[in-house]
Amino acid sequence: MARADLLLDLVTAEKQGDRERFKVLVESVIAEERAKQHHLLADRLSEIITTTGQSSQGMSDDRTATVHDLVYKVTPERRLNDMELAPIPRRVVTELIEEQQRGDLLRSYGIEPRNRLLLSGPPGNGKTTIAEVIAAELMLPLYVIRYENIISSFLGETAARLDDAFEFVRTRRCVLFFDELDTIAKERSDEHETGEIKRVVSTFLLQIDRLPAHVIFIGATNHSELLDRAAWRRFQIKVKLATPTRAQAVRFLEKLASRFGGDLGYTPRTLADKLAGASFAELEEFALDVRRRAILESPDANMRRIARERIEHRREQVTQ
Repeated sequence: MARADLLLDLVTAEKQGDRERFKVLVESVIAEERAKQHHLLADRLSEIITTTGQSSQGMSDDRTATVHDLVYKVTPERRLNDMELAPIPRRVVTELIEEQQRGDLLRSYGIEPRNRLLLSGPPGNGKTTIAEVIAAELMLPLYVIRYENIISSFLGETAARLDDAFEFVRTRRCVLFFDELDTIAKERSDEHETGEIKRVVSTFLLQIDRLPAHVIFIGATNHSELLDRAAWRRFQIKVKLATPTRAQAVRFLEKLASRFGGDLGYTPRTLADKLAGASFAELEEFALDVRRRAILESPDANMRRIARERIEHRREQVTQ
């Protein structure tokens, strides 16, 4: 059964004639029922509010099939302790997770947990991993937007597809991840952008405003300067992720060495020096590459030689 406060708010919204508030509350009820595995009830309620009473089972199935072309579900595996984060990003992520876990306490004081997080910074430093970590820690599904199916050359089609994607997630407790957010939320004052892009951004902003607190919306961008200023303001939490410091690289390489077998050819400290400037993703790819080659050359693998060859190759690539 839905929470008592939800039911009270639901009746109040209906009595006051606040149809928009009523729909948001019904979506919250649906999300709770899905979390309790009451899928038949959740699907029936979802069908009623999304099709205004004119649907059939066939139409509902068609809609679901279309939505799964717009978002794909990822099974999160990485946990917070698997990441090497600077103090501020770690604190922010930990607090967001706690707010969602203790949302009932906050709501008893009339406060909703925060649910909109913007991650920025150079590629390869944990933006996608943070989305996965938050989903894993909260034991929620992670939905990732498929830009290749969202973006359309037909007038109005992109905005309509965005509507469908948001309509799908609003009735689920989940994490929704928009990578490369500047693709869909570019600055509208740019004179080189078309009217269609500006309409898409406006639709996007309206959909963010309508998201209930049980949907955790995470946007990521490598180019925060390209984001529309109104989109920037929609996020309650903003975190900039940087290339790892030497100390962070050492700790991360220690974790990788332990995870992949304990030997990467050099000590983590030496590797951190030799791979200075590498992103977290590049450090992980280096460790995987060393272990992959070592397995193929076993039992006579020379780990030092394998690591040295890959370090030299990376230096050549960087200087080109």
